[in-house]
Amino acid sequence: MQGNLNVQTENIFPVIKKFLYSDHEIFLRELVSNAVDATQKLKALASRGELKGDTGDLTIEVEVNEKKKTLTVKDRGIGMTAEEVEKYINQIAFSGATDFMDKYKDVQENLIGHFGLGFYSAFMVADKVEIISKSYKDEPAVHWSCKGEPQFEMEEDKKRTERGTDIILHIADDCKEFLDEQQVLQLLRKYCRFMPIAIRFGEESTWVDQAMPGDNNSDGADESEKKTKRVEKKQPRIVNDTEPAWKKAPANLTDEDYKKFYHELYPMNFEDPLFQIHLNVDYPFNLTGILYFPKVRKTIDPNRNKIQLYCNQVFVTDSVEGVVPDYLMLLHGVLDSPDIPLNVSRSYLQSDSNVKKIASHISKKVADKLEEMSKSKTENGKSKGENSADAETTNPDNSQSSTFNSQLEEQWDDIKIFVEYGMLTDEKFCERAMKFALLKNTEGKFFNLKDYREKIAPLQTDKDKNVCYLYASDAEEQHAYIAKAKAKGYDVLLMDSVLTPHWINLLEQKVEKSRFVRVDADTVEKLIPHDDAIPEKMSKEDQEKLKPLIEAELDKQKYTVQMESMESDDAPMQVTQSEFMRRYREMAMTSGGGMGFYGEMPESYNLVVNVNHPLVEQVLAETDADKQKQLIHQLTDLALLANGLLKGEALTQFVKRSTEILGK
Repeated sequence: MQGNLNVQTENIFPVIKKFLYSDHEIFLRELVSNAVDATQKLKALASRGELKGDTGDLTIEVEVNEKKKTLTVKDRGIGMTAEEVEKYINQIAFSGATDFMDKYKDVQENLIGHFGLGFYSAFMVADKVEIISKSYKDEPAVHWSCKGEPQFEMEEDKKRTERGTDIILHIADDCKEFLDEQQVLQLLRKYCRFMPIAIRFGEESTWVDQAMPGDNNSDGADESEKKTKRVEKKQPRIVNDTEPAWKKAPANLTDEDYKKFYHELYPMNFEDPLFQIHLNVDYPFNLTGILYFPKVRKTIDPNRNKIQLYCNQVFVTDSVEGVVPDYLMLLHGVLDSPDIPLNVSRSYLQSDSNVKKIASHISKKVADKLEEMSKSKTENGKSKGENSADAETTNPDNSQSSTFNSQLEEQWDDIKIFVEYGMLTDEKFCERAMKFALLKNTEGKFFNLKDYREKIAPLQTDKDKNVCYLYASDAEEQHAYIAKAKAKGYDVLLMDSVLTPHWINLLEQKVEKSRFVRVDADTVEKLIPHDDAIPEKMSKEDQEKLKPLIEAELDKQKYTVQMESMESDDAPMQVTQSEFMRRYREMAMTSGGGMGFYGEMPESYNLVVNVNHPLVEQVLAETDADKQKQLIHQLTDLALLANGLLKGEALTQFVKRSTEILGK
């Protein structure tokens, strides 16, 4: 039999070769997926009693013959009759899977193909494709071939007696890489390693202990003394795991099982995940998967280990940008849904309504998990009444003693940047997170937003009725400022993530009458302004005399001198940095240029002079100009040194000058 393919244009093959999929290597996924479909159909028929005899070995085989320049995909599935080849192959885009599911709507087996174009992806890499197929029905086998043109040949194949289908690709000269065994193995492991039917490709070596010839242990020697040797043994290579962890019930998995699967997904990541969410949803859409929370500390790198999207255990893509909320990109793991289309175009995925629903549901489940952890108590890192793997479990008993930490507290330092990122980029998640997001003070104690506000409000409410949240970004560098704040009874938070400037900006918008101030943003008296003021011992006239003398020793573009009245036992001079300018400058530096004006501004500081300090009075009283200059220089350098701002030659000169002063 000869004929023409039923297509609307003779240019169909150039279109297939260039535009059907975004990557030519997808052809292997499509052909193996079709083989899986054919096998799943056979299993469905067998379960309904419509198949005569046993199903037999259903392993799918992939073979490469470099000499013949062929790549073959073999299955022992349902097979096709000549009529079905005419219907499903010769009429492009008429999907056999869709037709089968229409007929057997009650079949539970998931079928992959929905578009009818998967088979034709073979022509992206082959200049000739053959099909040899024998249906499970008692009908002759059929041999179909096509050279990438609208013309095809189809005839009865009298040699084929075994049920199933062979797809033989004659690889084109410009695609010879698909004849390389390692290349094909790599593609199979990328796209097919979790497909539900076993896939065999070549052989692999294993090493086993074998008894030495002639050693039958006849002398009664102990078994451990038997002589053995290591020998290489060849066995068929199965490239896939047909029952990956996400398809199993959470109750049947241990923490070690989850960790093992994580490292199977990401073999180059040697750190264990912190915890995981096991998803299992069947309404209003189907979704299974496991999402892992990795350690995320100082930096955000969503490109290192990506979430992998699957459709019925068939790899779709790991380019999930825009498909799931941005903050979920920090998670690792697998999502699997028949409602995710088998199309590698990210724009197609982004516009798909089911994908959007799935993304929204995942975001909700992540929030559920974190809120649950905030209520679940732990002792020595062990959960009190919670299955950490199963996101579908109910909230645990929260009647534990207050001496226990919550699970969220145990993990907060490692995942806080994730929560902050989520709150900044997803409004719905932010609403949920306002209930469980934590603040940690410099003593290592944790508080939720509501409890912390109640704790600090009595002492840290300013004259304008704003509750002032004091924080440090580096407990060691800002130790002196923290100590001064604590001396006044204030509590200081430790907020040291890369997103802190953006996050506290968000909190100021979300929490009414609140203000965040870093402890080095001003003198301790002005961090939280009150109506009372410390009297000045130095007159305004004297302050005006002293100020230009101090300014002469500083870089005026970088430092602004401020004369202020403080306690006499406070430092004579100290450096502060405007909260507004510093914060917005930091935000500009981490926002990718979105706040260019602030990002381009140079760093600036205030040198605050304590007009009530005896040394400052001594500076003014000094009549020797050189000694006065030296004293000013020493005091300003001490202030800069306390903030890590004294470097290079200036630091060297300070040390030399200090040694000379001590030697007098």
